[in-house]
Amino acid sequence: MGSDEENVMKPGLTTGQTAEVEITVTADMLAAFNGEPVHDLYSTSALVHHMEWASRRLLLPYLEDHEEGMGSHVEVSHLALTLPGMKVRVKARVIEVRENKVVCEVEAFNPRGKIARGTVTQAVVEKSWLARKIKELSLIHQLAQQA
Repeated sequence: MGSDEENVMKPGLTTGQTAEVEITVTADMLAAFNGEPVHDLYSTSALVHHMEWASRRLLLPYLEDHEEGMGSHVEVSHLALTLPGMKVRVKARVIEVRENKVVCEVEAFNPRGKIARGTVTQAVVEKSWLARKIKELSLIHQLAQQA
């Protein structure tokens, strides 16, 4: 992050703050692998995406212009089934802010009750650091393609 890690993010993000995302399950959110449908149910991968989105909504107002948030750890238990057309509400709550990490407890609900629980951890990084890492990885990938 640089030499001034204690000044990560704008002040104000505290434990207990919440954000929500509400979606309706659509065909592109159903369980499938490599384009092949598995079953007509809300997929765990879509669920994790929505949990990360709710957590990101908490972080965004506190990022400085030179910072970016990126997922670094997700732990999820998918507890119940959800059909296409059902609404899903995902709630994220900040449970820890330490150094450049923000940990959120996440829960998801459909009209019948809780369908998932877990945690999402985001790291706050310098945009310049991230751009440098992407460029390095791109060069390594290009070299590997030529070999």
